[in-house]
Amino acid sequence: MRRDFLKLCGLLGLGFTCPGGITSLLRAAVKEEPPYAGPFYIVFNASGGWDTTYLMDPKGINEINRLYGEGDIQTKGAHKFAPTGKQKTGGMSNEEFYGEFGGELLTLNGLDYSVNNHSPGARYMATGKLDSLAYPTFAALVAACKGPTCPLSFLTFGNYSATGNIVAMSRVPYIQSLRTIANADAVEGNPRTPYHDDFALARIEAALRDQREARATQPLLPRQERAENMLYAAQVNSKAMQRITPFIPSSMPKDRLAQQAEIALASFKAGVCVSANLSIGQFDSHANNDRDQMKLIPELLAGIAYTIRRAEELKIRDQLVVIMQSEMGRTPNYNGGNGKDHWSVGSVMFLGPRIKGNRVIGATDEKQFHVTLNPQTLACEKEKTAGIRVRPEHIHEALRQYAGIADHALAKKFPLGVTDKDRLRGFWG
Repeated sequence: MRRDFLKLCGLLGLGFTCPGGITSLLRAAVKEEPPYAGPFYIVFNASGGWDTTYLMDPKGINEINRLYGEGDIQTKGAHKFAPTGKQKTGGMSNEEFYGEFGGELLTLNGLDYSVNNHSPGARYMATGKLDSLAYPTFAALVAACKGPTCPLSFLTFGNYSATGNIVAMSRVPYIQSLRTIANADAVEGNPRTPYHDDFALARIEAALRDQREARATQPLLPRQERAENMLYAAQVNSKAMQRITPFIPSSMPKDRLAQQAEIALASFKAGVCVSANLSIGQFDSHANNDRDQMKLIPELLAGIAYTIRRAEELKIRDQLVVIMQSEMGRTPNYNGGNGKDHWSVGSVMFLGPRIKGNRVIGATDEKQFHVTLNPQTLACEKEKTAGIRVRPEHIHEALRQYAGIADHALAKKFPLGVTDKDRLRGFWG
């Protein structure tokens, strides 16, 4: 039974960790860790490069886009956004999204990605470090700092997902996969058909506990120590994973982001997960930019809205931190195939507790080049030589401060190189 559980975890890409060594584990009684209660961090990735002029940084001039003019740009509070209600073929329009969430939304425009290639751009945006493959993503780092013993501490559904070897990466692609590992002691994950009744399971646990206590002081070969460590982890995490079952929906939504969100939110609610990396692709619109972006941006916004509403139903919205990003933007001009190519200037958006909404920081000019920012006041500079170019490392430094992990030993292991004078003061409001 336990062997099958571990085998399934391996097939799904799940990793379970038990720090402290097998000797200390064998001396300890089998007990569940208390459920992780939040905050929960969820990163939405528009993989391929979104066209920010069709979302949070509208430009109705210089033929930067062909779907609206300067006079058509919409506003909601401090936010300006492109009108998409008439162009979208499904999903959620900008008008609907800002109408519902604009008051909670923080946007940064004029982000300097520094590169315009997918792999380094995705790595830079995910980790805050451009020139290293060793750095973990923010989602992995915050999971390692906040809940390293959670069975599914860091969930990922694609895009750049490096862990820096500080936390296990978990992949649970389908809701049935989640149901199966949540009920490892049941036939095909069906809690109505357990392999053993409660009485038998209690006897098994008692026998294993007695065995551990008897072997606690015995020297073990490394391979044997690792095997027993894995068995212990399977026992403890199997119990914790059972908490997910009540929050697994009986039917799944059709949209791909909503499906990913259901798995992440059920894991959050059960207290077995700290962070999740969600992703949808195909934003790389080198041909037919307007058609593709008008299909994908509404799908992205609908997925974000679904996640927030579902978190509200599960009563965890007040602990949910949402990050919306892409690894690049699109050029301010069209190519010969009615598409837009890679552009190293873009935007990022945030929503969550202690994030003051209805705010837009930074800007791009009329040609869609970034405008430098005063890091002390967060005001745009008039002189190009003044202020700083806001890059992903500035965002990640702010995220570490926000999450309260900037001084954690693991965060210090991966320095971002942002000087004190260049830190974004009051970024979260």
